[in-house]
Amino acid sequence: MRTQFRLGIDAGGTFTDFVLASRDGNVRLFKVLSTPSDPTRAIRNGLELITEETGISAAEIVSNSDLCINGTTVGLNALITHTGAKTALLATKGHEDSIEIRLGHKEDGYRYDPEYPPATMLAPRHLRRGVRERVISNGSVHAPLHEEDVREACRHFLNEGVESVAISFVWSVLHPDHELRAAEIVREMMPDVLLTVGSQLYPQVREYTRTSTAVVNAYLAPILRRYVDAVDAYFASLGARNPVRYFQSNGGLAKGSVVSDQSVYAINSGPASAPQAALYVGAPWNEKNIITIDMGGTSFDITLTKDGKANVNKNIDFLRYRIGIPMIQVETLGAGGGSIGWIDDMGLLQMGPQSAGSEPGPACYGQGGENPTTTDANLTLGYLSDDGLVGGRLPLDRAKARAAIREKLADPLGISVEKAAYGMFTIVNNNMVNGIRRVSVERGYDPRDFVLMGAGGATGAHITALAREIGIKKVLVSKLASGLCAYGQIISDVKYNYMAPAPTRLEGAEAAKKLDSLFNGLEARGIADLEADDFTRERISIRRSLDMRYVGQVHECTVEIDAFEVDEAALEQIKYAFHARHRELYTYDEPHSAVEVVNVESTIQGHVENPKRMNIAEGNGAETALKGVRAMVFEASGKTTETPVYDGGLLGAGDRVAGPAVIEEVTTTLVIEPGWTADLHETGVYVIVNEA
Repeated sequence: MRTQFRLGIDAGGTFTDFVLASRDGNVRLFKVLSTPSDPTRAIRNGLELITEETGISAAEIVSNSDLCINGTTVGLNALITHTGAKTALLATKGHEDSIEIRLGHKEDGYRYDPEYPPATMLAPRHLRRGVRERVISNGSVHAPLHEEDVREACRHFLNEGVESVAISFVWSVLHPDHELRAAEIVREMMPDVLLTVGSQLYPQVREYTRTSTAVVNAYLAPILRRYVDAVDAYFASLGARNPVRYFQSNGGLAKGSVVSDQSVYAINSGPASAPQAALYVGAPWNEKNIITIDMGGTSFDITLTKDGKANVNKNIDFLRYRIGIPMIQVETLGAGGGSIGWIDDMGLLQMGPQSAGSEPGPACYGQGGENPTTTDANLTLGYLSDDGLVGGRLPLDRAKARAAIREKLADPLGISVEKAAYGMFTIVNNNMVNGIRRVSVERGYDPRDFVLMGAGGATGAHITALAREIGIKKVLVSKLASGLCAYGQIISDVKYNYMAPAPTRLEGAEAAKKLDSLFNGLEARGIADLEADDFTRERISIRRSLDMRYVGQVHECTVEIDAFEVDEAALEQIKYAFHARHRELYTYDEPHSAVEVVNVESTIQGHVENPKRMNIAEGNGAETALKGVRAMVFEASGKTTETPVYDGGLLGAGDRVAGPAVIEEVTTTLVIEPGWTADLHETGVYVIVNEA
């Protein structure tokens, strides 16, 4: 760290987390309720809380921070709720409906379901206009651009009050001139709209994916622009000496100007930092196979790292919209502390996906919520204290929790409140276990070969039950777990992805020369961008990838390679890597078949110096941290067990807690089920092991 502080902010659906790291190694976590109607208000509230607890003013923290980093769900929420900008599309005439036709079928899982409704179009039909022009697959112009078509479309868009325009023409990645000229006309006639040009945003061969990505970006751009402008202005008013960084879906940081222009990169901004944080937390044990689970108030996010690498997806259907950019794979469920319990038409108890969120929140919050939620169940089961959450700042009302469960669930089902609460706990756990299996078992991984990493404020109450159900014997939970994504942000690097189309058969010197030139051009651009951001060449690294396939295949797979000179001999090395990757994905390869490249991509990273690790003083034995006992339920019968409760703030390195027990940290509560033990490591990480 170059200055006194580093600040990470992760805005979730229910809580906004703040991690403040000092140069001396002190790392502190703070938590406030999110403010969905005005996300910047939660940032102000959080900085006021930090000032209240530390005595350091917000201006002093911000002006003395080398990095202030923000992960936000603003884009994600706009996409979920369809509250983005009024968006229009300019497409090659005859291709206006490509985003609605998709690839001729619904997304996987619903392909043959006639009852499954079509996705809501972000650019509705009356705001999609065709332009006469045509470039063919060799990059030559078949029909010139009819500029009057663009002008007529602009007049229509102005009358409709369009805020954002996407432009995506056929084969524009090989000949972008038509798109660029159309963009000039739009800027001339519609100077106030935001503009997304497909061949500049993500120049990928494949029209549907490129167009859909451009439309999503255009839909979110005004929302992210307003958010970034507000956050940047606020931090500037506090004396920030460095630009605010924003976390991207690709697992890296970027300036606000980049996020404003490339808003699609900020969709999964928050949970994308979890793999980086998990690897950092697990490093003292050399753990590289980690499943990270983050249960907040609204959602449950799962990420997986294998051999130290996070799963990265491209060209996926995310919330029903095809997005081409690389995104850390995050499996998200509607299974948070605010998940609502309800009875379906068959009289069966269900949990979620609907959530009480932070406004009004669970019944026990006392803010007007009437529906029973996961948090109400955990309070009823005795896992949570009546003193409340976030150090008592959010008191919990046990009577209201029990009343909501009794009225909506227990009485209709003819069972006790305790049995209903344990049923809620069990069902939400099963929902989460199914999600864990989707990112592990269904992708060929045995979860028992992984460590389970806890993140999010609500995870601690469920984590030993989840590990038991999935068969994992070792769990790691940091004292910073409830803000692990914010912590992941402050230890992450600046990262940019640059892509170019490269339809090339891997044969001969000319092919090698073309690929080498494309990679070098992309990387020169990336290095220049990072050097302009004060990164020296020694702190910049490069990773390359190619989208490849056998000639005649419909789909390609992504192959990662190191940065080396691509000459004719290197083509054989690239082919070998492709055969190996194809075999890994599909169990076979065709080493005698011709191979071709479709796209090339370079990932350029500017490495940021990490703050020091947390260091916990040696403990005096867990008994010195014992707060008392509380009746808790650990079985479906509803029978209670008097269970010891420990103050996590009084536990030291080497202290051991045997289950059944509860450890109460300021921002999370750890439930240690019978048969499990928890040892606190000097780095502030609880190592929880199944002794059974």
